[in-house]
Amino acid sequence: MSKTRPGEAGGVPPEGARRTPDAAGPAASKRSEAELKALAEAGAAELGWDAPAHEVIAWVARNFATEATAVACSMADAVLPALVADQLPGVDVLFLDTGYHFPETYETRDAVAENLRVTIVDVTPKQTVAEQDAAEGKDLFARDPGRCCALRKVEPLHRSLAGYELWFTGVRRDESPTRTNTPLVTWDEKNGLVKVNPMAGWTFDELVQYSEDNLLPVNPLLAQGYPSIGCAPCTRPVAPGEDPRAGRWSGTDKTECGLHV
Repeated sequence: MSKTRPGEAGGVPPEGARRTPDAAGPAASKRSEAELKALAEAGAAELGWDAPAHEVIAWVARNFATEATAVACSMADAVLPALVADQLPGVDVLFLDTGYHFPETYETRDAVAENLRVTIVDVTPKQTVAEQDAAEGKDLFARDPGRCCALRKVEPLHRSLAGYELWFTGVRRDESPTRTNTPLVTWDEKNGLVKVNPMAGWTFDELVQYSEDNLLPVNPLLAQGYPSIGCAPCTRPVAPGEDPRAGRWSGTDKTECGLHV
């Protein structure tokens, strides 16, 4: 069991822990932007381009309290939450509940909450789908997917990250041309905190193998041709030879939801 750091609650939540963003969560006091930027620069220099995921997470555990960190998880798989929870048990796992997810994605979220030592935080937009339909017109995702993502993903995540000092993502360099230069540690100017991508150098096959070897919850859609899983209306299966994110916003020039650009 990891030791409790100063300012950290004694102990960790049991499996199945859930809370809302309004409940007691991240620390109210954050270090200054200058301090966090300096840490990001130091981490990038220390870890370089190819440090193993466990070393990246160990660096975070040495420099950040558990309650100051969050994991963003799309619930395609549980690899990232599992890796982080090994060294930061009880860490908050942010799930962007857009209201448009596949049923399998919600099932995976529930399995992660039940089986891993993490705290699932359901992050919701300011409007329900019905309220957005009334305000913006029905099926905004079909007419203006960029605005739909901004309302249902980008703004809610930005709001939820406000109390943290660092967030983990599962972005990998092999996912698409827009992600090939993903660093392990960087400063996230848009959200004002450190951003860590411990699996940046992993391949999709390595992710699947790790999940299988460790008997982790996995979204059944991965085995049905969905290597990248987003909202149901904007995600299709990927054909052999296509890049893993080709099924996202197919038929448009959109390649990113806006969380990582």
